[in-house]
Amino acid sequence: MTKYKLVATAAAGIEALVGKELRNMGYEVQVENGKTFFEGDDYDIARTNIWLRTADRIKIIMGQFTAKTFDSLFEQTKAIPWEKILPVDAEFPVSGKSVKSTLHSVPNCQSIVKKAIVNRLSEAYHRRTHLPETGALYPIEVAIL
Repeated sequence: MTKYKLVATAAAGIEALVGKELRNMGYEVQVENGKTFFEGDDYDIARTNIWLRTADRIKIIMGQFTAKTFDSLFEQTKAIPWEKILPVDAEFPVSGKSVKSTLHSVPNCQSIVKKAIVNRLSEAYHRRTHLPETGALYPIEVAIL
């Protein structure tokens, strides 16, 4: 199975408890402010969603990179293998946040990320027209730090 870099989000101040729960479940963790990072596969995602009491959500980190321009954001987002997670009919709204970034406009970043993913999926699924977005919901969060 595919291994993913995962993050368990939590309210500020209880990330250490999330880390302890994950360690007790046998995972190696890295705890940061409000987040606990670990690795796992599909089974681990389901397992941690069921058994973690203190975490808010388990999220898959699809990619991390430095982007100082909108072009760089587009190209590096497009390089991520989105087709491994998103089916051809996936509905994927993009939300975002920006903290101390040269890319200040969150709506522009969201739009660029959405366009890059659509381009990648169109190429992967050999679609020249639009993607239907009638299937399951896959929320995508862009954090520009």
